[in-house]
Amino acid sequence: MGRVTERRRVIRVRNGVAGVRPDTLVAEEPLEIRLNGKPLAITMRTPGDDFALAVGFLVSEGVLGSASDVRAVTYCEGAAEDGSNTYNIVNVQLAPGVPVPDITLERNVYTTSSCGLCGKASLDAVRTATRFPLQRTAAEDTVRIPAELLGELPDRLRAAQKVFDRTGGLHAAGLFSPQGELLDLREDVGRHNAVDKIVGRAFRAGLLPLAGAVLLVSGRASFELAQKAVMAGIPILAAVSAPSSLAVDLALESGLTLVGFLRGQNMNIYAGEERITL
Repeated sequence: MGRVTERRRVIRVRNGVAGVRPDTLVAEEPLEIRLNGKPLAITMRTPGDDFALAVGFLVSEGVLGSASDVRAVTYCEGAAEDGSNTYNIVNVQLAPGVPVPDITLERNVYTTSSCGLCGKASLDAVRTATRFPLQRTAAEDTVRIPAELLGELPDRLRAAQKVFDRTGGLHAAGLFSPQGELLDLREDVGRHNAVDKIVGRAFRAGLLPLAGAVLLVSGRASFELAQKAVMAGIPILAAVSAPSSLAVDLALESGLTLVGFLRGQNMNIYAGEERITL
């Protein structure tokens, strides 16, 4: 399989003095995701947790809802010209009886914030596609986290980023309990891939929906990341940077708590403030 990091020669200049040395870089390779043997999508990712990435992606697409929906997840052999396995193609085989959606139509509707569709169409599609609607009443939804504790989570996430320490070139997604316990952490060159890996690992363990969890991302909160949180039943999404306008619209529409600019005890709460104890 591909490595998470690779070494490259670099000319390092410090205070005007140049020297040659090796540098550690994060690996980036394409991953083709197939559904029942048919090509579905290609994403650039950091190798590792590829099966989780594939099924997490399919959860966000509304294709998968429970672990029993999947018959097998495998690498495809014969991808290279010499017939060897590149470990860059993953096939997800659905269980018998699980309907195969018209993926082309589905993905054109609600996959990314850059698809060019109007916001209303995107919001409607996520709302109708999710299998884990977020609870909106206090009786149904008891997830609460103190603002002070929420402000500590970015430092906890950063402290656990082992590959970032070596490369400085990775995004991270962390899954926390409302008590601040780090439940899972994934790193990837793409923040959306890191979230898919988190969701995919939970999916394969039979833990969806993640109704009692907080998702923290190391960058901005795009519509795509808000979508992935909603599709996995995650009630709280926090980001250290800004959200997009459509991400805020989706949070308000779906009942997602959305926090941006989370830096220490400073934060902006854009939606779902009832889950944040001030």
